[in-house]
Amino acid sequence: MSMPKDPYQGNIQENIVQSWRDFVVNMEKALDMLEKDIDEAAEMASRCTSEWCEATEHIIDELSNSLFSISEPRWSSEEDSKKIKSLRRKLHDLYSRYKTVSAR
Repeated sequence: MSMPKDPYQGNIQENIVQSWRDFVVNMEKALDMLEKDIDEAAEMASRCTSEWCEATEHIIDELSNSLFSISEPRWSSEEDSKKIKSLRRKLHDLYSRYKTVSAR
């Protein structure tokens, strides 16, 4: 039998979940910006320089490290779990698109 939740504990849990959700929203914004950059690079062959590739790979690595090291709060919802899984798939897809663009 679990102990009843006091208001203090409830506030802590709400703050943790909200902070986690804010982090996920910002990760999604970063992926959207990366997607736009890769799309633009695909349209302009001259943009695919070694500097661009190196910078893009670094960003992908950082996003990957962040997305795959996220520990979901135990109070998060099923929707929260689906969101993080969706972002991980999107990052995987963006990496594939990046590899196609950088191979040119």
